[in-house]
Amino acid sequence: MRLGRSGSVRTRRAGRKAAAASVAALALALSGCGGDSAAGPEEIVVAIVSNPQMTDAISLEDNFREQYPDVDARFVSLPENEARAKITASVATGGGEFDVVMISNYETPMWAENGWITNLQEYADSTEGYDPDDFVPNIREALSYEGDLYSVPFYGESSFLAYREDIFEAEGLVMPERPTWEDVANFAERLHDPDNGFSGICLRGLAGWGEVMAPLSTMMNTYGGGWFDEDWNATLDSPEVEAAVTDYVDLVRTSGQPGAATSGFGDCLTQYSQGTAAMWYDATSMVSSVEDPASSLVVGKTGYAQAPVEETESSGWLYSWSLAIPETSQKKDAAWDFISWMTNKDYIKLVGEEISWERVPPGSRLSTYEIPEYAEVAENYAEPTLSAMAGASQETSMVGGVPYPGLQFVGIPEFQDLGTRVAQQISAAIAGQKTVAEALEQSQRYAETVAESYQSGENQ
Repeated sequence: MRLGRSGSVRTRRAGRKAAAASVAALALALSGCGGDSAAGPEEIVVAIVSNPQMTDAISLEDNFREQYPDVDARFVSLPENEARAKITASVATGGGEFDVVMISNYETPMWAENGWITNLQEYADSTEGYDPDDFVPNIREALSYEGDLYSVPFYGESSFLAYREDIFEAEGLVMPERPTWEDVANFAERLHDPDNGFSGICLRGLAGWGEVMAPLSTMMNTYGGGWFDEDWNATLDSPEVEAAVTDYVDLVRTSGQPGAATSGFGDCLTQYSQGTAAMWYDATSMVSSVEDPASSLVVGKTGYAQAPVEETESSGWLYSWSLAIPETSQKKDAAWDFISWMTNKDYIKLVGEEISWERVPPGSRLSTYEIPEYAEVAENYAEPTLSAMAGASQETSMVGGVPYPGLQFVGIPEFQDLGTRVAQQISAAIAGQKTVAEALEQSQRYAETVAESYQSGENQ
């Protein structure tokens, strides 16, 4: 049920906290006279992706319990592909297993329209100090439906190219501010040294619409390709897409990391941060780990250039791991208590003070970049991160118009299946199991099947 403006999420929360305090006092009194103890805290189930920043949140749950002793958060943490599948299946079928789910700007507007997730605008507006206007503007917009927030960002990202400044300097190489894919291929070939366990570049090859298809789709965009044209004709067999995919596959096969067909974000993070790759094109959120002295060997050695381009002004993506409440949850207030804890300004400071400022979730709040301690450690990558996010739009990153929202994804429900099927074909090409032409021929057939329902108006 939607709360009214006088609806006082704040009042209900305050009442719940007061009630919790009263219960605690009563329990203490009864404990001395043999009475029954009060009921325990309200348990919520939180489904999240097991990326480093989310693992940090789990490690800080004692702070949440201190602030909200009447709520007990139980985590279900899964790798990205598994998390997507499990969360989608649960929310789409009304399974009700989860009270908080980690989704993105791909799912949020579609699930909001379907009535699968809860409108969070009044919760956000009514929570003292939460300040939803502090969210990075295009991230906030991407997580909204009809002007209201339906999920809130844990972190936001675009994509850029990380490269080893020290190695480039030693080799007399200069990275352009806006490199082309040809530049990247030349640098990678020059620096690739497999005999010494060193790769010219690390790129995702793992099958998954959110894995290999994320960087590859931006490459398709800047080459002038895409998934569908404005009339919903599938275009995965176009010369532009074939050129992009061929260059991507050739690059990772000739100058990329070993086992590239099974490398996702996590593997490339390990490869690059352990000093075994000269470059890495991926999410701007990488900085939380790449620049963390506790886990990285390349701290202070990395430069950050804008996403490689071909025919466009820019080429980054726009993405946010965010938190939402399934409409089926019977514990929405408790769920919001957790969400507001994990996405507010105080949490940013908590990570900085308790873990390290390098580990702060980036790209969600503008105020993060005004914190002196974070500004100091982020001096090398704050501006590239914000620039990449600000420049992530279809107008600047695509050659022609498309009928769908999204940069590294197609904002239609069928894309989870379509993107995964196409990713399997691309991953097979990277593994050398088929040619790019064969992979794209099969991918085109998959896309044509999806296109038919949009061309007929069935899914308009």
